[in-house]
Amino acid sequence: MQLKIGVYNIAWMRDLFDSDGSPKTTGKEGDRSRKLAEIIQAIDPDFLGIVEGPNTLVNGTKTASVQLECWTQEFIPGKAFEGVHGFPSPGQQELCAIYNPDKVQAVFTPETAEDKRFDQPFLMDTTDRLIKEQYKHYRPPLELSLLDTQNRFLTRIIIAHTKSKGIFDKVDFARYEKLSQRDRLRLFAECAHIRERCDQYLEKNHPVIVMGDINDGFELDFYENRFSKSAVEILLGDLWKPEWILKPVLPKPKLNAHGWTPNSSRFTDKITKDQFNVLIDHILVSRQIQVVDGKVWNPYLEKSDAVIQAIRTPLLDVSDHFPIVSKLNFP
Repeated sequence: MQLKIGVYNIAWMRDLFDSDGSPKTTGKEGDRSRKLAEIIQAIDPDFLGIVEGPNTLVNGTKTASVQLECWTQEFIPGKAFEGVHGFPSPGQQELCAIYNPDKVQAVFTPETAEDKRFDQPFLMDTTDRLIKEQYKHYRPPLELSLLDTQNRFLTRIIIAHTKSKGIFDKVDFARYEKLSQRDRLRLFAECAHIRERCDQYLEKNHPVIVMGDINDGFELDFYENRFSKSAVEILLGDLWKPEWILKPVLPKPKLNAHGWTPNSSRFTDKITKDQFNVLIDHILVSRQIQVVDGKVWNPYLEKSDAVIQAIRTPLLDVSDHFPIVSKLNFP
């Protein structure tokens, strides 16, 4: 069975909704929604993971799922997408997804044991000193089971938005270094916790997909040399268990004068103020799943792709990230 799977950091999608959860249809937010609808229609996904989705309130009076469904009914009336969300985050940017119910069903299926829940504190040794420290996901990863229309299990999906490495406070260089190391260790902890869950699934021979804004890439900066690891490589898995390694749907990025290619976003260097291209959005899949193709919908790179070029302006205007899209074959 072949499915088109994507992930997209839509960047403060909650701004597209009124306080009661209804989609805004006028002004710059309404215009942004129409451009976003163009992108989603062009992708035509069977499943689209969303990072920075609309808010879910703890009391359940407003959820990301309902808002997404209302939004798609308003702006993509020809598609009956359904929405799914998980544990609410303490902040205002949720992990959620939309899917085509004519092709698949996506069900929120978190681990419920107290010591395994993604919305609870966990212990992790991030410095290899045999000392575990307590961490907590600011945005609990979204655990889903993907089923076909006959309720046949296809794969587990984990959507993540892990710790940003950006330092936004006014600090001196000593403090900047301290905060940078702290944030990197938290990023490692979150990804190691997600990887533990992947191992639990793979031990049961369940296919696994990890997707989202990981805020890290391959060989991205000197901290990887300092700690001898990167967050993405933690997610990929252990070389001593090659059958459990996750594989990226994208080719390995190459470094040039402007950063990495392919790239899904860019950031401004806090010291030099230069713009730097980065690949920090990822889709990683287990070996049971065949990758047919994978692409960053980046109009600067995909100049020969007529579909991407047709929505160049929406892609540049809607978000500071570009979507990752892949065709996958499931056993």
